[in-house]
Amino acid sequence: MTEIHVNPGRTGLAGDDRVVPFQVEGLDVRGRAVSLGPLTDAILSRHDYPPPVARLLSEAIALTVLLGTSLKFEGKLIVQTQSDGPVNFLVADFTAPDGVRGYARFDARAVEAAEAAGRVEPHELLGKGVLAFTIDQGEHTQRYQGIVALDGETLEEAAAAYFRQSEQIPTRVKLASAELFDRDADGNPRHSWRAGGMVVQFLPDAPERMRQPDLHGGDGYSADEFEEDDTWAEAQMLAATVAPEELTDPDLGVERLLYRLFHERGVRVYDAQPVHDRCGCSREKLETVFSNFSAEEIESTIEDGVIKATCEFCSTVYTFDPAEFRQPS
Repeated sequence: MTEIHVNPGRTGLAGDDRVVPFQVEGLDVRGRAVSLGPLTDAILSRHDYPPPVARLLSEAIALTVLLGTSLKFEGKLIVQTQSDGPVNFLVADFTAPDGVRGYARFDARAVEAAEAAGRVEPHELLGKGVLAFTIDQGEHTQRYQGIVALDGETLEEAAAAYFRQSEQIPTRVKLASAELFDRDADGNPRHSWRAGGMVVQFLPDAPERMRQPDLHGGDGYSADEFEEDDTWAEAQMLAATVAPEELTDPDLGVERLLYRLFHERGVRVYDAQPVHDRCGCSREKLETVFSNFSAEEIESTIEDGVIKATCEFCSTVYTFDPAEFRQPS
């Protein structure tokens, strides 16, 4: 693993669609940061998402990329929400080592009404429900799933709550998305989507320094009584200064942003990990699915003489001849 001690003269080393792990020894924190450009735009361009939905899905993709690239095994991380808001379902998954995809389901009329009323903050679009993190290591293994409530929280807040609840690791999450309007080489107007994010975790050598105020209903220290570790308090304060536009600025490299935040405490970054827009669907997988259908199920899927299946993630349309799946009489 190559270490790079960041200085202001070495910027833009990673570029878009590459996750940068980092460490700040002076604050006992480790983390990951990413700036997503072509990947986010490619995923969103396949669907006619209203801007508020596109922004929310962009943030979910950034969160999934940040967490998925930390997997130390071949497998998949699935991040999804199910809620009662205008955007009732979000899903993004990361397939090791570098594949990402995402999809959003929403009530078009409810989203339109939310836009008209100016209620397009993430927690307003999501409403109440759950945020689930699922780790799937493949066949012959049991899935692990962690769930945290969505009750007026943003994805940032819910993800931090998950780490506190399930991992007992003090964590700060920053997510952002943005539309970029510029011009191509010929001067024609151009529009694209970007996203960015950062996860900062407090991992001191002494575990007792990681203590946090008790959750609601517990018998430990309440938030009012609890005294947080000074070093972690400083790290959170610095992370809180990151503006959304800094996470999505195409001209601001991740390394430069990390230097701005942590240079007084000595930040170092490690080899960046590329991520790619990559869907897992295939004709072969669908053939296997349809081969297990009953004769009645096959007949019910026929439309205009063929069977069509559209991938919700990448919008690829697969067409089959029903005769392929009919059992000989």
